[in-house]
Amino acid sequence: MPAAENLRNLVQRFPRPGRVEAIVLRPDRREPARYVEEARAEPGFGLMGDRRAGKERIGDELRKRELTLIQAEHLPVIAAWCGVEKIEATRLRRNLVISGVNLLAMRSPFRGLSLEWSIGEEVSIEITGNCDPCSLMEVELGPGGYNALRGHGGLTAIIRTGGTIRVGDSVVLKAVHEGGEEQRSL
Repeated sequence: MPAAENLRNLVQRFPRPGRVEAIVLRPDRREPARYVEEARAEPGFGLMGDRRAGKERIGDELRKRELTLIQAEHLPVIAAWCGVEKIEATRLRRNLVISGVNLLAMRSPFRGLSLEWSIGEEVSIEITGNCDPCSLMEVELGPGGYNALRGHGGLTAIIRTGGTIRVGDSVVLKAVHEGGEEQRSL
């Protein structure tokens, strides 16, 4: 029997690439979200055309929510809990719908070890935390909608390298950064 592998090495191994299934922009806080085929990701801003990109954020603490992601495989589960056949990703207000890779595993559980991800040919991101649902989900999804999304609300990310994201782009581990917390704190 082979020796157990170091967990710091295992968090860097993924069975296959992920894929961008959908891109969602919200032009304004109270306007409906809409699907687009591509969007420009800008560090300090987010996805251009999304309401959150209207003002530059400086410093990792303010930037940690530049991009939001949700797991495509969780959409049928959320729909079932809400008692509906299907949930459109636009109703959940997350920027990217990703399939094929476990989003929770895209963030290292170890201090001083961070994972940088490529989306397509140009963009790189780093996962910063959970994207917990807000009270609007109760209105959007009906009674119990807030709780249906808890634990499945997706993740937030900072954009490290900007560029264009397109539906169909692959999502792959680009780099692993070792260092002190102050080097890449989020």
